[in-house]
Amino acid sequence: MVSIASWFVKANFMEIIGIDEAGRGPLAGPVVVAGVKIRSSKKTTHIFAGIRDSKKLSAKKREEWFSVLTSRPEIEYAVARVWPAVIDRMNISRAANLAARRAHWKLSRGRGGIYALLDGGLYLPDSILQETIIKGDEKIPLIAAASIIAKVTRDRIMVRLHRKYPEYRFDLHKGYGTELHRKILRSIGRSAAHRASFRF
Repeated sequence: MVSIASWFVKANFMEIIGIDEAGRGPLAGPVVVAGVKIRSSKKTTHIFAGIRDSKKLSAKKREEWFSVLTSRPEIEYAVARVWPAVIDRMNISRAANLAARRAHWKLSRGRGGIYALLDGGLYLPDSILQETIIKGDEKIPLIAAASIIAKVTRDRIMVRLHRKYPEYRFDLHKGYGTELHRKILRSIGRSAAHRASFRF
């Protein structure tokens, strides 16, 4: 991965936000976007040593990283969710970018001078200083951190939805289109937690 320190030099800003999403492809549940903000500091950058994209970590490792990232006072983070009803109205790409704007706003409050690094497929309004990086969650530690927070947050949401809709087994597949999930959908149809615009 590219060191965070090098991005502070490249961007020439004192604060950087990494942004990534979880839940673009599932048949149910929200799309979740997380933002992670740090200030330029040697005390901060070492925290991310060894971090990896959430998709390459076990659930246990993601939870461990989540605890580290959300408990450090040097790190600010924010999460935004967009639910199926809105996804169905505006499509998943626009919904993910809406969540990205919300997460960024929570961390910046509209202030300038903050550089945003986004994973591929996510974009902020043109007025915001930003760079979208293909496979950024594999290259940039700050985006990888955001991917972990987004993934763990979304998984916890899906476990809560399982309690409301136990027949769909959201606790097992987290809303993704597994064979089990599709079989259940063919048998009993969608719930209110499903995305009506997604085919199964």
